[in-house]
Amino acid sequence: MNNIIDVKNLSFDYIRRDEEGNVEAVERAIDDVSLDIKSGDFIAVLGHNGSGKSTFARHLNALLLPTEGTVIVNGLNTNDENNTIKVRQNAGMVFQNPDNQIIASVVEEDVGFGPENIGVPTDEIWQRVEESLKAVGMLEYRKASPDRLSGGQKQRVAIAGILAMKPKCIILDEPTAMLDPMGRKEVLKTAKELNKKEGITVILITHYMAEVVDADEIFVMDHGKLVMQGTPREVFSHVEELAQYKLDVPQVTKIAYDLRKKGFPIHDTILTVDEFRDAIKKVFAEKCQ
Repeated sequence: MNNIIDVKNLSFDYIRRDEEGNVEAVERAIDDVSLDIKSGDFIAVLGHNGSGKSTFARHLNALLLPTEGTVIVNGLNTNDENNTIKVRQNAGMVFQNPDNQIIASVVEEDVGFGPENIGVPTDEIWQRVEESLKAVGMLEYRKASPDRLSGGQKQRVAIAGILAMKPKCIILDEPTAMLDPMGRKEVLKTAKELNKKEGITVILITHYMAEVVDADEIFVMDHGKLVMQGTPREVFSHVEELAQYKLDVPQVTKIAYDLRKKGFPIHDTILTVDEFRDAIKKVFAEKCQ
């Protein structure tokens, strides 16, 4: 399987200048990060506030450019300004607040805005709009005003707007942080379906642990560094190490971990309620034999 993203020795500095343009301070936000992401995977990037995860996300569609190192998106080096538009067509970004991304007064016009900007013929634009709204479950709202939608619905419209650009990869930068539980569920379901049904690579930046238990791989960041990576089961087996990075594990994983510390014989890392129930049944069945 080919890589959609290749990151090599990426570092990025935020530079603060005074009114005369002189450098006052340099803050390293990303520090020598190297990783690759396979095409078609569902990837999660975890980290506490200030860990560098959102700064990292902005490098994946050339909103930010490396201070050092390289970011390759579908074979395109983001450092080459001639690639910028192509990079953003390949890797679309959905931000935390959908109100900052929705610009039109009618849903279908907003979804069609991106394709129109890159010169897609009118007939194809409307075809893309319909397909994209259908993919996120919002086709019936195509004539609605975004102002009348819930937070979760707005975020799904924002995702449809990116889908209409026909990207190979979608980066979701804490897309559920401002939503209620129902909205979070809607958006996460949409992201998973796009990954499984459409084959789109999804990169989810989040601090909600329960959102990432089905990910193919997790990257954990802390103070700009990549400090851990692996499958959800591998990463969440390190409960105490994650706590040092100010991160929790899914609630059911923590319950099972605490039981195991007290001597209860649950030996595997538990990720879901169903797994927890099955593990408890297994323990009691063994005790009754």
